[in-house]
Amino acid sequence: MSVRVTTQAFDPGAETNTFLAAGDGAGAAVSFTGLVRSTPDAPITSLTLECYPELAINQLSAILGEAMQRFELCAASIIHRYGTLQPGDPIVQVMTLSPHRTAAFESAQFLMDYLKTDAPFWKQETGPGGTQWVAPRADDDTARARWD
Repeated sequence: MSVRVTTQAFDPGAETNTFLAAGDGAGAAVSFTGLVRSTPDAPITSLTLECYPELAINQLSAILGEAMQRFELCAASIIHRYGTLQPGDPIVQVMTLSPHRTAAFESAQFLMDYLKTDAPFWKQETGPGGTQWVAPRADDDTARARWD
């Protein structure tokens, strides 16, 4: 189980390969990478994530610990960036290893649903219209609520 909160860019493929190497006894692996999104309807030039790293590490570790208790996992990992990122940059990567695919998929979804609502990161988008804070979304709360 590992959590990394960093300002440094990471290579999702390399992270996945390193994680898989520790997969002794696993029959399924899931890796999800969240990217900075810019669309024609909502273009941005950058996304700035702010956090208190120690608080973020503690909260992400608690979420990961909850996933380890709920699901049959061999291992799980979260990498989360902060600082200013560009469209297409990886923001977050969640990886899970389990003896079976259902636990691997569900635990990765659980982790992302909790990260979207409970991880202490504040997001600010910059685009053609200026800079604005990103407000929490009701869809994220609905997704998380299914795990209660």
